[in-house]
Amino acid sequence: MNAYRVIDEKTWKRATHCAVFRNCIEPSFCVTFELDVTKFYREIKKKGLSFTFSLIYMVTECANQIEEFRYRFLDGKIVLFDKIDTAFTYLDKATELFKVVNVPFEGSMQEYCKTAKHKAEMQKDYFTGPLSNDVFQFSPMPWVTYRHISHTNNATPLFDWGKFYEKDERLLLPFSVQVHHSFVDGVHIGKLAEKLQEKLNCYNYEDK
Repeated sequence: MNAYRVIDEKTWKRATHCAVFRNCIEPSFCVTFELDVTKFYREIKKKGLSFTFSLIYMVTECANQIEEFRYRFLDGKIVLFDKIDTAFTYLDKATELFKVVNVPFEGSMQEYCKTAKHKAEMQKDYFTGPLSNDVFQFSPMPWVTYRHISHTNNATPLFDWGKFYEKDERLLLPFSVQVHHSFVDGVHIGKLAEKLQEKLNCYNYEDK
């Protein structure tokens, strides 16, 4: 487990908001929006990188920079992790069942993609145990260009995207973010969307 610090709820600026939402029947909410992946897709394909693993890396990099995405409940307390790793679904084409694969967020994008591909292909079990608190969950659904999607409810942020489509010579990707309202508000999803789109627009493979 990654390093973390326990939050003092008596002085934490978000204590009241967290208390309001943590015991709600439906404490999570999901937002769907579009990302322009035109340049990003073109750049990673030049070097034969996986679009899925590359985007997981990019999203994780951006989300780690926003404090609210790193809060978790742990043993009845609220903690802030120094770093969040990744867990993603990976389809077994023979059975059409998915595995959940855990990969640390470390190294360059190229190194991450190589590690993710190796772990996903080598893992035999569909599930290797309960998910750790210190992960971002990824569950891409590239078969459908959806307008909205929802997921099972938990306190760990979950990122999803559908099938991209072409419009006005741009590749547009439906992208969703599901978060626990105790920690994350709409303004923080807005920050993530802005950071992520900026990085996608400016991405240059040679810089990584």
